[in-house]
Amino acid sequence: MRPVPPTELASLTTLRLGGPARRLVEATTAEAVVEAIRTADDPVLVLGGGSNLVVDDAGWPGTVVHVATTGRRTERRPDGSVLLTVEAGEDWDAVVAATVADGLGGLECLSGIPGRTGATPVQNVGAYGVEIAELLVDVDLYDRRTGTVRAHVPAADLGLAYRTSTLKGRDDAVVLRVRLALPGGGDSAPIRYAELARTLGVQAGERVPAAVAREAVLELRRGKGMVLDAADHDTWSAGSFFTNPVVDEAAAPDSAPRWPAGERVKLPAAWLIQHAGFARGHAGPGGRVALSTKHVLALTHRGGGSAADLLVLAREVRDGVRATFGIDLAPEPVLVGCRL
Repeated sequence: MRPVPPTELASLTTLRLGGPARRLVEATTAEAVVEAIRTADDPVLVLGGGSNLVVDDAGWPGTVVHVATTGRRTERRPDGSVLLTVEAGEDWDAVVAATVADGLGGLECLSGIPGRTGATPVQNVGAYGVEIAELLVDVDLYDRRTGTVRAHVPAADLGLAYRTSTLKGRDDAVVLRVRLALPGGGDSAPIRYAELARTLGVQAGERVPAAVAREAVLELRRGKGMVLDAADHDTWSAGSFFTNPVVDEAAAPDSAPRWPAGERVKLPAAWLIQHAGFARGHAGPGGRVALSTKHVLALTHRGGGSAADLLVLAREVRDGVRATFGIDLAPEPVLVGCRL
């Protein structure tokens, strides 16, 4: 555990926005994470890769615990599947790349997603037809209420749903490590997402070598500015800013694409944003923030901006969709010290 001088949180977030932390602790072991949280005498913010946060310009008034734990291991199980155990501070895409390099499929559709592994169950990260919920076995948590580590908390107890879980928006349960079950072979998960299937030239439901699927996913994400690149301001974002809303069929615009969601339907937020009159590159205050030039669902920092600028743009988009369609968009990132 290493105390670090007060730091602008902008340097630790993919949006490159956010004010100072009063105190920053770099924790390189699970034990150090627990100790830093347990001994803090002020508000605590646990930070991983900073890829799904909007931090207020005022920063954080207490201690930021930066989770920098590393380590992963695989265990072949009697049924041929593989149990993958990963420390929370491991870079997520590096984990995916390593499994593919080891000839293990299952995670390849989640390639290119920025952030740390510990955040994946919190958000129930998903992309291109695969969600963490399908692969997660259990997690180890630090329970701040009891001051104890809870090992092997089953995935079924985490309330995993579309881009959420019972861990999201809480500060009393901190993920220390995750365990995932991989099929054990080198083929991808079934290709379910139509855009990915077209790119691969296969039918929905087919499998391809995991390495082939990974490269196709990375290609698609790069085309949308969703693979981090310091030179590309379209990647200075928190990824998709709004979740796809789930509404009653009667509330869905007639021409909008939709997918079944139980007794309701899920609508693409990007379609709603575009058809509410917001084009790619639509600028916010002073052009310091804007919708991505590649993908309207990402709100991006163009340089010299502030979290306040970004929130002005987010409100403009949210209110425009509400005025046009009567549908409320909910933010996907966690808002720290600020709100829409």
